[in-house]
Amino acid sequence: MNTHNYILTIAGHDPSGGAGITSDIKTFEAHGLYGLSVCTAITIQNDIAFKQCDWVATETILAQIDSLFDRFEINTVKIGIVESWKTLLQILKKLHTKNPSIKIILDPVFKASAGFDFHANEQQDILNEIWKLCTVITPNYDEIQSLYPEMSLEETLQYISRFTNIHVKGGHQEDKKGWDQLHHSKIVTVHIPPTVADVLEKHGSGCVLSSALASNLELGIELEDACRNAKLYTERFLNSHPSLLGKHTNLSTT
Repeated sequence: MNTHNYILTIAGHDPSGGAGITSDIKTFEAHGLYGLSVCTAITIQNDIAFKQCDWVATETILAQIDSLFDRFEINTVKIGIVESWKTLLQILKKLHTKNPSIKIILDPVFKASAGFDFHANEQQDILNEIWKLCTVITPNYDEIQSLYPEMSLEETLQYISRFTNIHVKGGHQEDKKGWDQLHHSKIVTVHIPPTVADVLEKHGSGCVLSSALASNLELGIELEDACRNAKLYTERFLNSHPSLLGKHTNLSTT
């Protein structure tokens, strides 16, 4: 059993395989890791339309986590869509109980590309506790600005940086499209430019970046380099196929 390097995704199931746990597993495998998965939602969607989301009961999610930790050594977890901040906090506390030194990469998915809103009008009073339990969060510019509407983007970044590290995905940035930002160690800001002039749109690209970042951290790569590697992997994924569904290939073989 100990021949694999295990990594866990806790996310939704996308029948098209472009996002969620299936996409995460493909990304893990491309990095030479064995991906484990806990399902948080069953979605009815394809690569262009999101129709419905049926949430898995919190007790079932926690039971899946217990079962995996009973059997496998897990040091890194990527988390995608979860029904509520309350459920997310329960998951985070469970993970830290199972492994106090666990690395958690949170991709805070609020809205599907087709417009389905996962966290509409939800209370945000537990966010600080959530951030403290994460190693890094990976919102895009639209998502991070929706977290604290009363704050400017800069104020939001400074505020969250007090609690956790932030890799802001630059695909939605208007003035410097494709430029990511890493805010870490409370005071450091690193700009990560694109390495290609143009990319093709892909379903599930946010899932790919966060799971690639998780993979790099699991492999022992320091955060700044892990973020750069994850961006490079995501760019290769975006340009891997002309359709909305990309291919996952180990960077060393491309």
